[in-house]
Amino acid sequence: MKKLLSITVVALLLAGCGSNEKNDPTLKWSANKLYAEAKYELEERNYSRSIEYFEKLEARYPYGQYALSAQLNVAYANYKDNEPAAAIAACDRFIKLHPTHPNVDYAYYLKGLASFNEDTGFFARFSNQDQTQRDPQAARDSFEAFKKLTTLYPNSKYTPDALGRMRYLVNALAASEVHVARYYMKRGAYVAAVNRAKYAIEHYQHAPATEEAMVLMVAGYEKLGMTDLRDDARRVLDKSFPNSKYLNGPQEESKPWWQIW
Repeated sequence: MKKLLSITVVALLLAGCGSNEKNDPTLKWSANKLYAEAKYELEERNYSRSIEYFEKLEARYPYGQYALSAQLNVAYANYKDNEPAAAIAACDRFIKLHPTHPNVDYAYYLKGLASFNEDTGFFARFSNQDQTQRDPQAARDSFEAFKKLTTLYPNSKYTPDALGRMRYLVNALAASEVHVARYYMKRGAYVAAVNRAKYAIEHYQHAPATEEAMVLMVAGYEKLGMTDLRDDARRVLDKSFPNSKYLNGPQEESKPWWQIW
């Protein structure tokens, strides 16, 4: 009885598979037609259907002229469909399988864009989420993708835009580190504040936020009683930012400048 039941279940499953294949309108499509329909759906912003067609195209014609294009188009369609993780995975796959392909620069660029957009909310100035609770990893991933693009393919048509986005990311990441350092400073976690400020200075040297990072280092060392390190940091601050608003601006008469936190 059990054997008969198992045979019946298998038969039903096979019948279902056969039925699905018969109901697949793309089953007899040529590679050319599959590609054309996939591109049409992409242009019409039917991203899920476009991805479905491109994936079928690659599966059925893996060595055809459209297979490589299908891989990149799957990445792009996922990017447009607000599926950054899937887009990044598709880009990584293309880069791994075709490291010398003429369009690999586009794969790096698209990967950077997907990570960049994934982290858009992280740097929103008016977000209700505390910046100390956010993970800037997507921004770092985006920067690394753009960095590889600009380093490996300096003459790529995507490089100028990537460089602009890298400048934004550097400034934003530095500002984020300084925000967290300020947060720790206000709560008396001076070692943590100094470490975050130091990280911002070492990794984002030319970002505007490094001025406040240096001030936070001086203030943190002062709070910790590390006067030698405080004086060293102060000398660097005076040399790097002689007209710093933190040093020359109005201060409360009852407090030294480093106690403004």
